[in-house]
Amino acid sequence: MRNTITRIAIALWLLLAGCAANPVTGENQLVLLPQSMEIEMGRSQYAPGRQMHGGDYVLDPDLAAYVRAVGQRIAAASDRRLPYEFAVLNSSVPNAWALPGGKIAVTRGLLVKLNSEAELAAVLGHEIVHAAARHGARNVERRLLLQGALLAVAIATGGNDYSGLAVGAAGLGAELLNQRYSRGAELEADRYGIVYMVRAGYDPRAAVTLQETFVRLSRSKQPDWLGGLFASHPPSTERMRQNRATVAGLAPAGGEMGRQRYRRQTARLRRRQPAYEDFDKARRALKGGDTAKALSLVNAALEIEPRESRFHTLLGDILSSQGRRREALAAYNRAVRLDPGYFRNYYQRGRLWMKQGDMPQARQDLEKSLALLPTADGSYALGRLLIRQGERRRAVKLFRTAAKSHSPAGRAALRALHIYDLPDHPDRYLDTRLEENQGRFRVIISNPASVALTGLRVRVTRSRKHYFEFTINRVLKPGGRFTVQTDRRVNNKKELYKWHVSVQEAVPANPERILQDVEKEGHMAP
Repeated sequence: MRNTITRIAIALWLLLAGCAANPVTGENQLVLLPQSMEIEMGRSQYAPGRQMHGGDYVLDPDLAAYVRAVGQRIAAASDRRLPYEFAVLNSSVPNAWALPGGKIAVTRGLLVKLNSEAELAAVLGHEIVHAAARHGARNVERRLLLQGALLAVAIATGGNDYSGLAVGAAGLGAELLNQRYSRGAELEADRYGIVYMVRAGYDPRAAVTLQETFVRLSRSKQPDWLGGLFASHPPSTERMRQNRATVAGLAPAGGEMGRQRYRRQTARLRRRQPAYEDFDKARRALKGGDTAKALSLVNAALEIEPRESRFHTLLGDILSSQGRRREALAAYNRAVRLDPGYFRNYYQRGRLWMKQGDMPQARQDLEKSLALLPTADGSYALGRLLIRQGERRRAVKLFRTAAKSHSPAGRAALRALHIYDLPDHPDRYLDTRLEENQGRFRVIISNPASVALTGLRVRVTRSRKHYFEFTINRVLKPGGRFTVQTDRRVNNKKELYKWHVSVQEAVPANPERILQDVEKEGHMAP
């Protein structure tokens, strides 16, 4: 029945959709997402997307304003009017990305690598084309056609209310930000980005020298580039040649390069660069367990720039790992004061409050962290806290959210679900089936959960009045299976299909030890 509904939904949606000219290339394309939905998708993902990539760079508002001005100058020369926005992210990883609807971001790690305003214009022009030419939206449309599930949601909301799809699109947020564009999309973004540069008055040769630099850096296989810009925008000699050909086919070289202006606008960021290099080294040292080296490096970073909240958060992480909780709390407090809009400051402080037993303060911080960016770590930590406060139902919801992640927190949350939710809803977790054997019902129960179970109450049902039950008091281990031959007769396999088997009750074996294991798994690395 569900497959039939999905097919009907897809058919209806395709009837409502149609071909339209791409606003950048002029080519006819099938359009499933109207512009209003495309814009809402980007709007809903912009804030969490920025949180995922370091949060906004708040230390230099003038730099952010400068990047916005350059971006809007290019956007004004584009072929599609969208509510374009531009942000600078507080990340050392050189990167830039665009969401559907014109929401664009560039990292401080990329800004320090550029040499002119024209190179910045080339980067932003490229991202503007991704948004204007619907490259991200088209990837979503392909996903919709393949899966079909979200289409039914979109139709069910009706009219211009796309709140249902906005929820579904939130699940696509990380994928949209990290998607690898096709070769054709990258070449298209390069070509029209250069066209927009020329229209806006910039020297298009900057796009050529920038791509040459990217190709050279890609050959050096530097990890920060490979994990950032090059992961989603892989450079190539083909792109370099195409850029040269595009520039050669335009008007004679000219336009602004803006080297001196760019150096002035990024001067403060460049002065702070040694501090960020020490900060990145300190993070690696802490991850490697060398807290003394990490502490020395982060203190060196703070000597250069004491107003950077990320440095104070890392200081708190180091001090907390050394058992210096009072000093760690002071560091987290400074981090929150300096940047009250970044989720991780609250998450780390909330965890520390939990260790110190201050559950009201911990809850407040973890709630704030999740409001800024829902994460598996935050959901699991708050779920643990709510269990202690007796709010089991909401805790289970948070564990279910966290369990969708493949992270350590996700694995711990799944075990927590097996403890707190499985006893009430064993049928959600256990696999059951009926067979006919020698004219009698045979019941097979498998346990894919991570906990051993006992006290299984099994019901075999045909209707409310026709059923039978039995209890299994043996221990069903994780990955184990029980096969129970009953004495109830079944005439034939056709009659067998009218019956249904379910587990009504199940009790985790050794719950105290399991809880201890969950608590250990719940100690997430900073």
